[in-house]
Amino acid sequence: MSVVSTAQATWSGTLAEGAGSTSLISSGLGTFATNWKARAEGADGTTTPEELLGAAHAACYSMAMAHGLAEQGLVATRIDVKADVTFVPGEGITGVALTVIAEIPGMDQAAFATFAEVVKGDCPVSKALTGTTVTLTSAALL
Repeated sequence: MSVVSTAQATWSGTLAEGAGSTSLISSGLGTFATNWKARAEGADGTTTPEELLGAAHAACYSMAMAHGLAEQGLVATRIDVKADVTFVPGEGITGVALTVIAEIPGMDQAAFATFAEVVKGDCPVSKALTGTTVTLTSAALL
């Protein structure tokens, strides 16, 4: 069975002066404003494609980690994942840095650090980003 998730983007005007919005159609969870200034310079209250990609990557990674732990007979009390997506105007997305902190009874720090790297390679969003450098900047147990 396949599942199709749908989002929609609308844009009006030029790149530099225009604005748009991105809607989460499948979930109906909302519509978010987008503009070039937020993407190129950063701006509060306006999202970017990179922020949305980061949210997708963080969610996917945490799910992949939970799945991998279950295969080892382990259950995380908590998994926190942050994805920092770097965008450079004229170059595009130049990298994604994942930071993961988890509480996993029965797993030590060394095993967790190795496991976190394996999950990075198994996460479907990481795989979709082939050609983009994805790093794991920190993997720590609580």
